[in-house]
Amino acid sequence: MIREKVAWFLRNLWAVKNIIIVFIAFIAPINLAIGDSKETKCAYGLIVMATLWLTEALPIPVTALLPTVIFPLLGVSTARTICSKYINDTTVLFLGGLVVAVAVEEVGLHTRIAMGIISVLGSNPNMLMLGLMLPTWFLSMWISNTAATSMMIPIIQAVMTQIKEANKIRLEGAKERKLLLEDVSESENPTIQTRDSISVNPSEGKIKNGAMLTVPTDTQISPANDSAACMLEDEKSTENSELRLFGKGLALGVAYGANAGGIATLTGTPPNLILQGQANEIFDKRSPGSDSGITFANWMGFAFPLSIVILLLSWIWLQLFFLRSLCIRKTDAVRTAAIQSAIRHERKKIGRVTFGEIVVLICFICLAMLWIFRDIPGLGGWAYLFHLDKDGKPFARDSTAAMLIAIVLFVLPKSVPNIFCFIKSNDEKPSYSPILTWDKVVHKLPWGVIVLLGGGFALANASSSSGLSKMVGCSLRVFSHMDIWVMNLIICLIVAGATEITSNSATATLLMPIMAELALSLGKNPLYLMISSAVACSFAFMLPVATPPNAIVFSTGILRIPDMASAGIMMNVVAILALTLAVNTWAIPIFSLDVIPSIFNNTDVNSTCL
Repeated sequence: MIREKVAWFLRNLWAVKNIIIVFIAFIAPINLAIGDSKETKCAYGLIVMATLWLTEALPIPVTALLPTVIFPLLGVSTARTICSKYINDTTVLFLGGLVVAVAVEEVGLHTRIAMGIISVLGSNPNMLMLGLMLPTWFLSMWISNTAATSMMIPIIQAVMTQIKEANKIRLEGAKERKLLLEDVSESENPTIQTRDSISVNPSEGKIKNGAMLTVPTDTQISPANDSAACMLEDEKSTENSELRLFGKGLALGVAYGANAGGIATLTGTPPNLILQGQANEIFDKRSPGSDSGITFANWMGFAFPLSIVILLLSWIWLQLFFLRSLCIRKTDAVRTAAIQSAIRHERKKIGRVTFGEIVVLICFICLAMLWIFRDIPGLGGWAYLFHLDKDGKPFARDSTAAMLIAIVLFVLPKSVPNIFCFIKSNDEKPSYSPILTWDKVVHKLPWGVIVLLGGGFALANASSSSGLSKMVGCSLRVFSHMDIWVMNLIICLIVAGATEITSNSATATLLMPIMAELALSLGKNPLYLMISSAVACSFAFMLPVATPPNAIVFSTGILRIPDMASAGIMMNVVAILALTLAVNTWAIPIFSLDVIPSIFNNTDVNSTCL
């Protein structure tokens, strides 16, 4: 009786757990809010938000709105200052990129690109895996990794279904042949005639004409067939085991490809934009009008090669971990035909290239070119053809190009307009439909991520202005006896582990101002630790909750958590080692990481720890 009452009480308590967590999150650190210093008051807001982000007791975007309430009421910053941080250049850049991504999905261009790459790479297990990873990797640079992963799942399922059917047919054929040969060995007649009139002579030990044999229904099976049945069961078990491993490898390959592709471009994943936005805020605060110098072009120069390295390493690792002998063994004709059949079926579903796909592809290429050639270090770019500020920097930024193409997509037609000489029938009314409408964009755009970006910028501003980030950064100087690259490696490993169970955007939001102050207190360029930490936030390969791609492939039922964890832990380490190599080699000349910007050398604003 008591046990039932306890169980009833716990069930009711669990039903309102979110309310309890929110209450505890606000009450537990209340002593910090009562203090006089801005640092402790800001720490209170930081702890409340970190707790709610970690537990997700409130939706993540809702938690991102808390700075508009907490910091003005506690006197950390004014409401006008906090609210102004929610929309800035980085937020608009992200919004423009998302609108273009919606257009790509609307016309189905992403699916055609994916199937084109898969068709080219062939049907061998290792190349098929690469064929699934490559389009996911490429598309994740430009559209949401959720969409890029989701579109690959039906392809994986179609391939797996076809292979299962092929294996079933092949095993049934092998069973018939084995049973027939066993029956022949027990028979007094040296030759048996099948329905197809193909003869088998046991003394010769071979099948004439090489055709598949069938056994009449009245064939008697002798006890000698037991060994054949055991062999067939073993073969079937091996086939099923290999197929399960193959499916797991394909599913994780798609997730890893999405995670690797997101870091390659500035708009590929939110942590990249959080880095740029918060870095610009830090530089602007030290010297109004200045920025961090992170652009779409130089970020791609740093992250694109790193992304390729991680993609190739993950492909090799998944082959070793899941495919094993399949990656070197020649694929049998039946399985190859099954895979090709699945690919052909998926391509037929797409149909012919449409007018809308061509228009969006042209816009997509134009946007990429505008981003890359806006401001190339040492060479200039198209932005210099327009107005420049007093320091000689262009007014136009990456957000300008993003919004230009985004707006154009609301004007360009999705199909050939039914007007003038293009009217198909005299009875039809003239008509025209644009590629995008506002209703479509409203429903498909992830507004919560935009709010999360803004909340991160507001939190970073409060942490910096209150002195909290400087205080935390200085407290981390206990690791200053280490070489800076060793410290960076340890921080990245910790961040990669933390982001397995927390939102990567929330993790990046909390870390950026702290990493900047820590680097400055050690006499280093703040971008050195900021870039490493931001990219490490995207290296979540172990758990389903870590990233949307992980969750999507896990939801298929192909994978179990132990499968993801055992394969992902090595990928975390490998990716962090590749990141450490990149930051300490080719990233140095791209971002001038070996030099502290002059604006941080001013003694009255320099970050010093007393």
